[in-house]
Amino acid sequence: MKKIILLLIIIFGCKKSHQKLKPMNKKIVIAHRGASGYLPEHTLQAKAMAYAMHVDFIEQDLVLSKDDVPIVIHDIYLDDVTDVAKKFPDRKREDQRYYVIDFTFDELKTLQVSERFNPKNGKQVYSNRFPIWQGNFKLHSLQEEIEFIQGLNTSTGKDIGIYPEIKAPEFHQKENKNLTEIVLNVLSDYGYKTKKDNCILQCFNAKELERIRKELKSELFLVQLMEFKEETKQLAHFATYADGIGPWYRQILSEKVDGKFTFTSLVSDAHKLGLKVHPYTFRADALAEFTTFEEMMQTLLIDANVDGAFTDFPDKVIAFLGK
Repeated sequence: MKKIILLLIIIFGCKKSHQKLKPMNKKIVIAHRGASGYLPEHTLQAKAMAYAMHVDFIEQDLVLSKDDVPIVIHDIYLDDVTDVAKKFPDRKREDQRYYVIDFTFDELKTLQVSERFNPKNGKQVYSNRFPIWQGNFKLHSLQEEIEFIQGLNTSTGKDIGIYPEIKAPEFHQKENKNLTEIVLNVLSDYGYKTKKDNCILQCFNAKELERIRKELKSELFLVQLMEFKEETKQLAHFATYADGIGPWYRQILSEKVDGKFTFTSLVSDAHKLGLKVHPYTFRADALAEFTTFEEMMQTLLIDANVDGAFTDFPDKVIAFLGK
C-alpha cells in the first residue's frame, strides 16, 4: 500500500511540477498553423489535434475581414485554401486574387476550407497530406479559437498557450484597417496582457512590432520574425523591444563540413542579447538539405541550441525532445 501511495505522489507531484514550468525555460514546441501536417492548416480540427499532442503553443495567423473581425488564416488571400473562386467568382481584384478583407465574416463562414493548393493549377502543395477538398472545414475568428483553446485548458487542466501573428500590417494600413490595435484589444479581453500570460505575439514587420512595444505599450512577450540575411545584423536593435526572434531555419545553418552542419553566429548572438530563438518551419515532408527529419531536429534543436520550433508535425518534435 505504501508503495502505491508513494507512486501516486510521484506521478501527481511530477505532473503538478511540470504544469508550473515556465514555458520559456525549456525548448518549446509551436504547432505551426495547428497540426498542419495532418489536417488542413488553421482549421479548428488541426488546432484540436495539435492540442491533443501536448504542444506548448498553437499558432494563429491573423487577417481582418471587411467588418473588422480577425480571421485565422495564413495570409491576406483566400483562393489557395478555400473555394472562394467557385462561390464568389466576381469578387476577385484586378490581380485575379481574392482577399479576406473584401468579405464579411458571415460570407467567409460560408466558404469551404481545403488543404493548401496552387490556385493557378489546382494542385495540392503537399501531395501526401490530407486529401484536397475532402472533409468539412471552415474559417473561424481569433475569438473563436481563443475560446476553443481556453475551454480545452479548463476541461483538461493544461495551460497551452497561443502564438498569434500580425499579418501584413502595411497592407491593412493601406486599406484603412487597424489590424494590430484590434488584435491587441481581443487579446486583452481574453486575459493576454503581459509576459506572464501564455501568449507570444509575432510579426515580420519590424517597425510594427516595435510600435506594438513602444507606442501601443504592449507588455506581451514579442518575437521578431526574420526572413532575410541582412536582418541578422539588426539583432541589437531587435533586443530593444523584442523578447525573441523567429528566423527562417536556414539563417542558422552555415555549411556542411565532413558530413556535419556548421552554424552561423545567429543563435549565440541572440542568446547574448537575451533573445529566445524559435526558427520556422520543421516539416517532415520537406527536408531540403536534411536526409531525415531526425537529422533536422538533432541539428537545429540540439546542435544549434535553439529554444523552440515551429512545426507542421508537433508529435514528431515532442517525441524527439522526449528522448
